[in-house]
Amino acid sequence: MKWTCSLAIAFLWCAADTAHAAYKVDIEAPKPVQSLLKDFLDLSRYQDRDDISDEQLKFMIDTAGDQVRDLTSTEGYFAPTTKVGLKTEPGSDGKPGAKLVTVTVAPGPLSVIGAVDIGVTGAAGQHDAPRIAEIRNDWGLPVGKPFRQEDWDKAKNAGLEKLQQKKYAAARIAQSQAEVDPDERRADLTVHYDSGPAFTLGPLQITGTRRYPESIIRNVNPLVVGEPYDVDRLLSLQRQIQNTPYFSNAIVGIDDDPEHPDMAPVKVQVTEFPTQRVRAGVGYGTDTGAQVEGRYSHYNVFNKAWVFDSQARLEQKRQYGQLSLAMPPDQKSFVNSINTTYDRTRLEGIDLRSQQLGFKRARTGEFYDTTYSLTYYRDELTQEDGATVPTNTIVTPGKHRALVPGFAWARRNVDNPIFPRKGNLLTLEAGFAVKGVLTDQSFGRLYGRFKQFVPVGRRDVVLLRAELGGVFTAGRASAVPASLLFRTGGNDSVRGYSYQSIGNEQNGTVYPTKYLAVGSSEYQHWFTESWGAAVFYDIGAAADNWNNKTFYNGVGAGARWRSPVGTLNLDLAYGVQKKQIRPHISLGIAF
Repeated sequence: MKWTCSLAIAFLWCAADTAHAAYKVDIEAPKPVQSLLKDFLDLSRYQDRDDISDEQLKFMIDTAGDQVRDLTSTEGYFAPTTKVGLKTEPGSDGKPGAKLVTVTVAPGPLSVIGAVDIGVTGAAGQHDAPRIAEIRNDWGLPVGKPFRQEDWDKAKNAGLEKLQQKKYAAARIAQSQAEVDPDERRADLTVHYDSGPAFTLGPLQITGTRRYPESIIRNVNPLVVGEPYDVDRLLSLQRQIQNTPYFSNAIVGIDDDPEHPDMAPVKVQVTEFPTQRVRAGVGYGTDTGAQVEGRYSHYNVFNKAWVFDSQARLEQKRQYGQLSLAMPPDQKSFVNSINTTYDRTRLEGIDLRSQQLGFKRARTGEFYDTTYSLTYYRDELTQEDGATVPTNTIVTPGKHRALVPGFAWARRNVDNPIFPRKGNLLTLEAGFAVKGVLTDQSFGRLYGRFKQFVPVGRRDVVLLRAELGGVFTAGRASAVPASLLFRTGGNDSVRGYSYQSIGNEQNGTVYPTKYLAVGSSEYQHWFTESWGAAVFYDIGAAADNWNNKTFYNGVGAGARWRSPVGTLNLDLAYGVQKKQIRPHISLGIAF
């Protein structure tokens, strides 16, 4: 702005003046303009300083009109009328008091968009008419909308980002102009983009690896040499790298040199985790109570990037331990591992100790997860009070075992992996066991879980959830390990009931069952991007047969906070059948 240099010179010229002007500023203007002037008008910005001379104050008063015009033009007001007054307020003992500067601004008529000219040259202009149409259709400052400098900048950059998102990495704004006619209250906009050439992706160029081999990154790389440049595809590679346990950070990009668009090398810069990590934490959950947790990991066993992981978690109602040894991803991105776990829960009168030992072959992709497993289960079930288990339950006390080949598949089709508003999540599991093959009783097991996110308005979300499971046997399921059977209730299940409290309830004890069905609907209203509230209705049942079932209902409301690692849910729910109110605290990470 023209007055900036003059003002700086005036300040330097007056620096030697020792007469200081103490003054206050009163700005009268419509609210949006008043807020702008309070923040950026020099008279307002410097009123709290004690080193402003009378000459400096006079200069700011004399140039206030020019500065107001420059500031209001950013909001679409190009012909403001400014009046500046100065008076001295009476002081004590007959001495002059502080000076009062009044600034009165009538911003005048608001200018609106009269015409918009959007042009694209380069490869997109010749071969990508749909992309140009998309930029024009999504333009943020259409004809008739008020002109604001901030909106003008956003609209130009949004169009540029659409070009740079796919194919045209070197796209730029070749020309932009906002021609304003204050008399006509009209702003005509012109922006021309040069897309440059279409880029294709070349081989990976990896830097930053010292402890772990580059093959880890190459084996999880979803990119195909020669495919069109796409920012989302580069982000997919970045996420795949960070889904491995070896790297704390990854930066993925290409050189956008328009002279070399073909087979542009994909540059990957990684930061490695240390070879060993120790973690510990404490927490509380409404399902299993207070907890303390410790974890030790070694990411380079045998100097071959094999990962040893050990974990122990002590909770009031659950104790859990886990050991695993995993190989690095192979050329098909699968990770082979052996795992053993110990899990003890004391819930609803049942003391269940489950030991598992197995082999797993798993691949975690951008949208799909696939797991093949072979797991040996050895469970021990007792009733906490020592009483005899009733005859009308499918479970029997004692130790039961099964060798279960299993398959699991998950699909993520959501707009945001951490805070989804649109799309769905699906998980399917299947397994079986054959009597006599380290198994006490033959059975098949199926389980499925589904979530649907439906956006409402700008921020709100409807969340629908369903969960089904079943264990199928030729006879009774009494010798099926209890950890493969079903109970429900609690967080992310049927709220209003305690954890695992819905099943075959006999004499105050809740026994595992063969079948499971749960449904939920929730409406989330977000007041801001971070804070919201929800109302919900849950329904569910766990039964040994569908002729003898009870569906439990829960209703409630809660608060939502989008934390850095997922949505924190604070709920208060009413269990209709048990006529109880229960709090629920959970971290809603999408599965």
